[in-house]
This record gives sequence, structure tokens and C-alpha cells, in this order.
Amino acid sequence: MLSISNLSYFIGGRPLYENANLHIKPKDKIGLVGQNGTGKSTLLKIIHGDMQATTGEVQKAKDCTLGFLNQDLLSYQSDDSILDVALAAFKDTLAIQDEIEKVLKLMETDYSEEIIHRLANLQDRFESNEGYTIKAKAEEVLEGIGFQTSDLKKPLRQFSGGWRMRVMLAKLLLEKPSLLMLDEPTNHLDLPSIQWVENYLKNYEGAVIVVSHDQTFLDNCISTTVEVANQTLTSYPGNYSFYKEEKKLRMELQQNAFENQQQLIKQTERFIERFRAKATKSNQVQSRIKALDRMERVHEVVNDEAFVNFKFKFSQKSGRNVLTLDQVSKSYGDLTILSQTSARIERGDKIALIGANGKGKSTLLRILAGTEPMLGSRAEGHQVIASFFAQHQLEALTLDNEILQEMAQAGSGKTELELRGVLGCFLFSNEEVYKKIKVLSGGEKSRVALAKTLISEANFLLLDEPTNHLDFQSVNILIQALQQYEGTFITVSHDRHFIQGVANKIWYIEQHQIKEYPGTYEEFEFWRGQQLEANSLPQELKKTKEITTSVLSTEDFQGAKKEIKRMEEQLSSLEREIEQLEVKKLDLEKILAQPELYLDESKAQECQRSYQDIQQKLQESTTSWENLVDQLSSKKIPFS
Repeated sequence: MLSISNLSYFIGGRPLYENANLHIKPKDKIGLVGQNGTGKSTLLKIIHGDMQATTGEVQKAKDCTLGFLNQDLLSYQSDDSILDVALAAFKDTLAIQDEIEKVLKLMETDYSEEIIHRLANLQDRFESNEGYTIKAKAEEVLEGIGFQTSDLKKPLRQFSGGWRMRVMLAKLLLEKPSLLMLDEPTNHLDLPSIQWVENYLKNYEGAVIVVSHDQTFLDNCISTTVEVANQTLTSYPGNYSFYKEEKKLRMELQQNAFENQQQLIKQTERFIERFRAKATKSNQVQSRIKALDRMERVHEVVNDEAFVNFKFKFSQKSGRNVLTLDQVSKSYGDLTILSQTSARIERGDKIALIGANGKGKSTLLRILAGTEPMLGSRAEGHQVIASFFAQHQLEALTLDNEILQEMAQAGSGKTELELRGVLGCFLFSNEEVYKKIKVLSGGEKSRVALAKTLISEANFLLLDEPTNHLDFQSVNILIQALQQYEGTFITVSHDRHFIQGVANKIWYIEQHQIKEYPGTYEEFEFWRGQQLEANSLPQELKKTKEITTSVLSTEDFQGAKKEIKRMEEQLSSLEREIEQLEVKKLDLEKILAQPELYLDESKAQECQRSYQDIQQKLQESTTSWENLVDQLSSKKIPFS
């Protein structure tokens, strides 16, 4: 369907691509991956014809149509309603509809057979183009990606850039081009909309090539991964997870080949040096020199996986209760966000706040931060030091500062060497730490702002969409950093890979109430699926389903939560007791191993009795611990 052959593209003498090749077949679902700056978006623009390759060619079949969603569409404006903008995807069908209306107007005065015949032909064409369903299709797609029915008649101009981008995505999906090219389509979508687009792309009849830093999105909707690296394109026949595993194997093989080749080169060079001056060996020396010149060199593997390992230091540890909301309400005019809802954040909570846009996630985060007025009470716990990260923190960076200067202003008290270590973890190495903030990309600024937030010695972090503008490597760095973070945090995010990696609790807003699920995102998704399945059952089966899944009612939520907390405290107490008993047991074993102990028979017997008592207590405590773990496992079922 489309073929890229020997493609080269140079920027100021630097090759972005050099003799790259790619073949796209009908119904291919391709994910284009690679580090920022390797040329993923450039490749899409070359395919679309917006940019010209230096050498090589892009050939496509005559019937191949292209559709391209890129970030430039953010600036598109129109006074038409978003429904009309989306319906523009059916321009041929709409043209037929206009012709039908003209003919009907003409028939008010002209009843000739020619006019009637013309109307019949137009109506046949309109029906064959499924013209009577285009409005319903457009409404379905627009509502699928997050618009309310009441929004559809509003002018496009009234919406923000992110929502306008959604309209352009809807129009593109309705056009159904042979090759659909999407550049970061999830950037402006909330979680339900991302999942809807995933399902749409899975069943899309044409080919798809998508650039995205959302790993779960790629896993769920692509079947081929194409890596952009070393000025070329490398295909992997699988989704993103398959690509990561396969790449790891390829890297191991390549590194082995590199090391073997380097050993051969050294041996050859030693032979040349040793016998260069000997006339009897001149032919062999020349032969080896030519062999070295002809040798196709294997590149050493550069591992682009970054690993974070730095200690978070707190000047003080927060109290057990970090923050409590009691009977909180929040409205904007007639729009109710929260209504008399309560919630509590405890030390060690790693909370992901998820849900559709417009539900009030960012508003709730600002309420938790104390920057948003509301009704009800907000109580901060003992010795809580909070730090708030949102995208506007990027604007708060001092543009004329160097990165190292900006980090020094975070108030952490770290030395320059320590700050360099942290910046190294966030992919700023060597002389890069002296870059001015004003020359950084959006993703680089995000990394600086996040690094500042994480070293601020805050023991409570509030993170609003921290993965925006971050590539795969940077997201994985943030996941590792937050996994090592010993404080408490709550984050708003639509990145499921990120949420699964960091959260031990899930919050969501439903019917103006803050709801909590005490588990990981994967467990929440499984439970949510069961809930939806149970709600779709006939009424007579619902009670049976509720009993078999043992889902707690809303009324029992607080009581069950207290019971689980009591059991967790008991479990911690038993663990401390077992640890102390094991230490005592080890000490007694050392004493019992000393021969001189048995010179005093009474003392030896007393030690043996103490040892037996400790063994028995250890056995009893271990049994209690195991029973409690079993009870707790059965208690930790989904909450409603």
C-alpha cells in the first residue's frame, strides 16, 4: 500500500534518516517509537508530503488515501458547530445532500420527468453513501471521545486547543483514510476517551501508524512496532511489550557480536604491527589491512534505559494523618463538582486520581493543596510539608537560569555534586546542566520542574498530569523515582502504565462523591469490569452476583476500612514481635554452641528451657501472622 525506499533526510548536515526503508501493508497497525528528537513526527510529515526527503522516495498505491492528525491542528479555528466540523468528513455525501435540496426547491415549479429522474438518482447515491446515518455516526464518535450531547451544537471556537484537537480526531476517524497517521493522539484525551479510541483503532479497517508515549495505549492497539534509532527504521512484529523484550534479546546478541569483533580487530592489529616491517609477511599484512578496511563494523550497544537511584531526604516525617477533607462541597455556578463528601489521606498512601475530564480531578487536587475555595473543612496533619506540581510550574521556571541554578533554588540544601547526580537521573548529563531554561523543550522543562519537586524535601506531593510531554524513558524515570519515594503523594494522570507503576490506591469522583479503591490500577480495572458486568445482568441474577463477588455496600465502607486498618496494625505488631524473637533465638543458639556453658548444668538447662519457650512463641506468632494474612487477603476485596 505504501513503501519507503532508501530514505535519507538531513538537518544542517546531520542525518536524521539515512537509507531507511519501511513497507506498510493494508490493515497494518504500526506504533512508531524512539527517543525524542530521532525524527518520528518528521517521518509522518514526509509520508504526508508536508516535508521532502533529501534522497529516496515514498511510493503509495493510487487508491491509498492519507489522514494525518498532528499538533499543528491545535490552532485550527471555526465558527461552525463541532458537529458540522466533524460532518465535513463526508464532504461528497454532503454535496449530494445539497444537490437534493436544490432539486427539491426546483420541483416546487418544475414537475418534469427529467427533474424527477435526477432526484431519484441523487437519492440512490445518497443512500448508497449511507447518507442517512452520517449524523448519527458523527455524534457517536464525538461522544465517544468525551463530548456531551449538549456540546455538539456549540461553535468550535468556544473550545480550548485540546478539545479542538479532539474534534479534528473525530473528523479524521469519520473520513476513514486508507492510512491513518496519528501524532500523539492521547495527549489531549482523558482515560475513558483513550480507551474508546483504542477500541476504535483495533477494529479500524485501514492501516494505522501512530506516534505515542502511552505504553498501554500502544500495547492495546498496535500489532507492529517500528523503532526509529541510528538514522534507520527497525520493525518488530508485535506490540510495545513484545518490542521491549525482543529488543533486549537483540541488544544482547549485538553486544556479543561487538565484543567478538573487537577482539578480532585487536588480534589483527597486533599481527599487522608485529609483522609490518618483515618482507616475508608483507602479503599477509596487506591482506589483513584490506580485511579491516572492508569489515562492516558492529556498533556497541547503547542502553537507553535509565535507572534512578537516589535517596529522598525529609527534614521531618509527617504524622499518620496527612490530610482530611470533611463534608466538602464545590460548585461553579450550576455545575456541581463535589457535594458533602469526605476523604482522608494517610502517611504512605500513593494515590492515583482518575476519571473523565470535567469530573473535577484538578479542582479536587487544588482543594487538597489548599489553593481552591470550597465549603466544608480541610485539615492538614502534623508536620506535613506539601509540594504541588502542575503544568503551570513550567512557566514558573526562571528562563534565564541554567538548569543547575534552577535546581539549587529548590531549597533542598544539596551540594552541586548531589544536584548533578539528580539531574543525571533525569537525563541531564555533563555540560547539559549549564543549558538555559529558555532553550529547553517542553519535555525537558517538565523534567526540570519534576526534579525540583522531588528534591524539595516535601513529604506530601500533589502531582497534576506529571507525565505530560514526557517520553517513554522519562516516564520510566518518574515511575522509579516515585517507587523509591518514602513520603505520601496523590497524582492525577491518564497514563495507565504510570498509574499501575506507582499507585497503591485509586480515587475517582462519582455522583459528586470521592470514591476510593484500596488497591492497584490493575485490580481496580478488574473490579470495575465485574461491577459493569453485574449491572448489565437481569435483575433476578444481580443478588446472586453480588453475593458471589462479596462486594461491600457503601454503608459498610467506613466500618470495613477501620477493620482492615486494625488488622494491618496487628500484622505490623506481629512482624515486630517475630523479628525480636528471631534475634533472641539467634543469641541463645550462639550461647548454646559454647562448650563452657555445659560446665554449669543448671545454667545450661535454663538456657535450653528459654530456647524452647522462644521456639514455641515464635511458632505461635508465625501461625497468628499467617492466619491474619489470610484474613486480610479475604477482606481486601473491592469496595463500592
